[in-house]
Amino acid sequence: MDRNEFIIATAIILFAAFILGWFASWLIHRLSRVTRADMGELEKMAQQLHDAEEARDKAVTELEEREADLVAKLGTAESELRAAQDQLAESQTEIEELREYIDRKLTKK
Repeated sequence: MDRNEFIIATAIILFAAFILGWFASWLIHRLSRVTRADMGELEKMAQQLHDAEEARDKAVTELEEREADLVAKLGTAESELRAAQDQLAESQTEIEELREYIDRKLTKK
């Protein structure tokens, strides 16, 4: 094989490798490309995800508002309970004083 034949054989091999690489690239691109239907489905899923996130955020906000309201009501109820307990203690003291007064009056007669 002389020099010219070697150059031609090498050129043919390199050209065949180039064509084979180009064909493989085209084939991979063709098989892996995203269709319009897939894009539509992806957009629909993205919208659903966005709606779900908004619903979750709204639910969390409502939960926090309810929690704050219940904490305020609990504080009010505890204050009222303490006031009622104080009044009850005062009433019990007053009842004891009245019993002692009645007992003194009855024992004097």
